[in-house]
Amino acid sequence: MSGVRHWFDWLPAPVASILLLVIAAFIARLFSRLITDAIPRLPGLRRFPIIPLLMVRLRPSIRMLLMLLAASAALPAASVGLSSETLYMLGKVFAFLFILILGFGIIRALRIATDSYLTRMGQRDPGDDITVRSHQTQIRVLRRLVEITLGVITVASALMVFDTVQRFGLSLFASAGAASLVVGLSARPALSNLIAGVQIAITQPIRMEDMLILNGDWAWVEEINATYVVLRTWDKRRYIVPIAYFLENPFQNWTHSAPALVGSVFLWLDYRTPMDRIRQFLEEEIVHCPDWDKDRANLACQVADSNAQVISIRIIAGAAGAGQMWNLCCDVRERILKRIREEIPECIPRGRTALVGDGAGNDAWPEALAAPHVNRPDRGPYTGPNLQVSPPRT
Repeated sequence: MSGVRHWFDWLPAPVASILLLVIAAFIARLFSRLITDAIPRLPGLRRFPIIPLLMVRLRPSIRMLLMLLAASAALPAASVGLSSETLYMLGKVFAFLFILILGFGIIRALRIATDSYLTRMGQRDPGDDITVRSHQTQIRVLRRLVEITLGVITVASALMVFDTVQRFGLSLFASAGAASLVVGLSARPALSNLIAGVQIAITQPIRMEDMLILNGDWAWVEEINATYVVLRTWDKRRYIVPIAYFLENPFQNWTHSAPALVGSVFLWLDYRTPMDRIRQFLEEEIVHCPDWDKDRANLACQVADSNAQVISIRIIAGAAGAGQMWNLCCDVRERILKRIREEIPECIPRGRTALVGDGAGNDAWPEALAAPHVNRPDRGPYTGPNLQVSPPRT
């Protein structure tokens, strides 16, 4: 580089030195283009697809690093036209930029490698939903913690290149007792959330795309960050919840062990409802529901409760996921109600009235409580069994 420097002796010394640094950086850029373009095409790297991917994605960072190295190597040759203070400051600036580019390049390489791993894992075993979501949760949470740690270390190392920052760091280290107390008190919520993030990644009470019940809303885990969790509701709203909440409060996780769910439908019908007909309706209609998981072990129709007016019938059926379960419940409810309206409308809840006198032993009127007339499409007006009305008492 000293020989190249003599080519520009006809220029002013500072201009010649700066031009030498620019030429060194330009040559390094041309050389870096050859390296970054040639390495991904090497045939031996086909067994390791991550290396060409990193070279392509990190091409700007690699070129900047090589340019800084070339400019730093040319600094001694540029000492003729620049003062010692200028050379010292340029060396510090080059070191500062080198540390920043290297540190954030490592962070970006980590993100690219983890994303590539998650993509390959999802393609390799798409049916094992729990395993895929478990790996996604662990890698995403731990990756964010590592990125934060590396980012702080990178910035701190880059700033420590300057003497002023070094003196400030030494004075801060000397008063570490009081400073650590102040920083610890002010950063307690953030630190507790960071520690909770590590616990979430290890124990995994929640995973990516788990379905939770929060404040009465169905919500899916959309994003798990280092300090907070983003939940997506069915109507596209977002809950932003501190990650420590899921370690300190009880909540419902409907897909913790498996994505399959069992939905329940409740129908309130008249006491005269024939349960065998309702079960028949269910058997005939459930096979036409596209969201049913075809598991008859989770298919049932039972009288769950009763009161003075109606009985409560519970129908349960299984589905592959939370969204399918909701659609299945709505579909079954619509189909069963349609069959009831068309075939046994007398089972629809109705009110009954009986008149009872004040005297002891007075019977109620009418003696036989009957439903009002119902127009049935198949057999005409329905009057009900034993519809015999006694004359009123005078």
